[in-house]
Amino acid sequence: MAAELVTLYQIEKKLQESSPEFLPGHMAHQLLAPRPRYGWQPGEIPGTARSAAVLAVLYPLQETPHILLTVRASQLPTHAGQVSFPGGVLENSETVTDAALREAFEEVRISPETVRIVGTLTTLYVPASNFALHPVVGICESPPDLQLAKTEVERILHVPVAELADPKNLHLGVRWRHNQTYAVPFFEVCNERVWGATSMVLAEVLTVIGLTPNTPW
Repeated sequence: MAAELVTLYQIEKKLQESSPEFLPGHMAHQLLAPRPRYGWQPGEIPGTARSAAVLAVLYPLQETPHILLTVRASQLPTHAGQVSFPGGVLENSETVTDAALREAFEEVRISPETVRIVGTLTTLYVPASNFALHPVVGICESPPDLQLAKTEVERILHVPVAELADPKNLHLGVRWRHNQTYAVPFFEVCNERVWGATSMVLAEVLTVIGLTPNTPW
C-alpha cells in the first residue's frame, strides 16, 4: 500500500478530505497505545487537563514525503529524551494552530510563513503529563531550514513516511514504570524508538492517508 501513496500532493489531498467528524481518532490511537494505559479512556479529556498543541509537518526530502520529529532534551521536566513532535502548552488566548506554529519556531526554527496548515487531528489525552494534546497538520513545499534550540531539542529526525508505513519498522516492546510492566508498540526509525502519544498521533496520520499501521498485538 505504501507504494500507492508516494507524493506529498496525494498525502495533502487525503488530509484535506478528512472531515473532523470522520477522523479515525481513538480507533487509530488504540492501535499503538501502550497496554495497560492507566488514566486514559478513549474519547475522554479530564477537565483538569492542560491544553497543548503539536505540529505534524510533512515536506519533501529527496523527492519523498517526510515528517518531522524531534528528540527532546534530556534535562526537560517532562518526557525527557523521548521522540516527539514540536509542540507545547497553549499560552494566554492562543489557538491550537498558533501554539503549534509558535512552538515549532521556538524549538526548530520553522518559519510559520512556510507552513500551510491543512487541518487538525483528534485530541489525545496524555495521562503522564496531564495534557490534552491537539495535533495540527501542516505542509512545507520544500525541506524546512531548521535550527534546533539545544535547551529543548537534542536531535532532529527527518522520518520518511514510507518507513513509518513499513510493517517491518513496527514492533512491540516492554517498559517498566512505577514497578509496573507495560507492553508498548513502537516505530523504530532513524535509530530511535517512537512510542506513546507520538506514535498514537502518527497512527492517526497514517490511517487518514490510507496507510493504517498493522497492529503489533
